[in-house]
This record gives sequence, C-alpha cells and structure tokens, in this order.
Amino acid sequence: MNRPAPWLEVEPADLAPIVLVAGGFLTTPGWYGPLAAALRDRGAADVVVARVFPPDWILSAIRGLGPVTTRVGRALLEAGERSAANPASRGAPVLYVGHSAGGIVGRLLTSPEPFEGRRLNASSRIGALVTLGTPHLVGDEARWGSRVADAGARFANRHVPGAFFAPTTAYLAVASRYIVGHDEAADGRSRFMRRLYEEVHPAPDEPIVAGDGLVPVASALLPGARHVVLEDAVHGPGVRDPWY
Repeated sequence: MNRPAPWLEVEPADLAPIVLVAGGFLTTPGWYGPLAAALRDRGAADVVVARVFPPDWILSAIRGLGPVTTRVGRALLEAGERSAANPASRGAPVLYVGHSAGGIVGRLLTSPEPFEGRRLNASSRIGALVTLGTPHLVGDEARWGSRVADAGARFANRHVPGAFFAPTTAYLAVASRYIVGHDEAADGRSRFMRRLYEEVHPAPDEPIVAGDGLVPVASALLPGARHVVLEDAVHGPGVRDPWY
C-alpha cells in the first residue's frame, strides 16, 4: 500500500507553506522583497520570487507570455523542491501569489492544454492561487496589454475558467476600488481614469467604475474564487499610496 504524501499526514494548521511570488508586467523581483518578508513574518516557511525582469516583460509584449511562463514555471519547480526539503512544509503544494499579469501566468501554469507550445499542467503543484490586481476578465474590445494580459487571460478563461481546480486548489482574487473613474465628473482625472479602465474592461453602460488605478474591480474578481476588495491599494508602487 502506498503511503500518503507526508503533508497529508499532519493537520493543515501545522504546515508552513512555501510561497512563490510572481510579479506583474514591467516589474522587477526586488520590488517584492517587503512582501516576501511580510509573508515570512506571517508564517511562510520560505518565499521564492520568480526571476522575471523588465526586459523579459518587454519581450513578452512582442512574443507572447510563453517565455515568461517558462521562467515562472522554473521558479515553481524550485519552490516545490524547497517544500519537499523543508520539514515545516513536508512537500505540500506551493502557495502561489501573482501580482497583475503574474496572476494570469499562475492560471496558465495550471492548464492541461499547451500554451504557446508549452505543456505545463502544474495544478497539482499549486495548493492555493492568490491574485493581486490581475485582469482576469477583459472585454472584447480591450486594447491595453493585448499581448501580455488579453491573450493569456482569454486562453485561461477558455481552458481553465474561474476557480477551475477548486477545491483541490484554493483561489483568492484581490482587487481594489481606491480610484474611481467617472464619465461625467468635473475633474479631468476622473474622466481619464474611466477611459483607462475601459481599455481593460469595457463597460459602456457604467459611467462610474472603481479600480486600483489600472485594473477595474470587475476585471480583477475571478468567478468562483474567494474575493477581497481593498479600499486603499493602487496597482503598483508609487510615491505615497500603498500598493498590493
């Protein structure tokens, strides 16, 4: 008789996960150092930040998300190896945290269907998938990030829609409604934000749309996932406002 995996022999509360952090478009791994430290403080056994840099993202805008997905896939293998070697994790599946386009990459990694010629099928390696400001749902006329966000999101929504592997894999989608776009506002900033949000998720019948300054709430909430909507987070690092 085969023994169960070591991590199944203990209570979930007694496990400390290995966390993989995948950054967003044009980010660099160093930006996520404070997040990695906070995750360790919250009980993560270890944190791996995928080594994807701005030049990789720039190439993805031309060649598609395939090469970035491969890089993050290697980081997932590294995180899995750390989990197997760490007595606090006992080989438990990885907790994946994806910021912005990094969340789409996480969904692509779970797909049993090849993406851009890459057969990934890594759902069994991911115990929970957390996305931060990820544009999961894009409108038919969306133009922003057409190579980076739209193509990957459309593939994921076709082959692994919503919380596809729940409950084996847990899903949490985090959005923010900190910045409001308003078609009829007196100030130009609000009108600009409304047009910017429409680039991601067209909503012509909604004059008021809230989001994180780049991705509207409606786009960031993955169907079937647990949802958290923050009140005070912007999409990426800035001068004053907190970000995911």
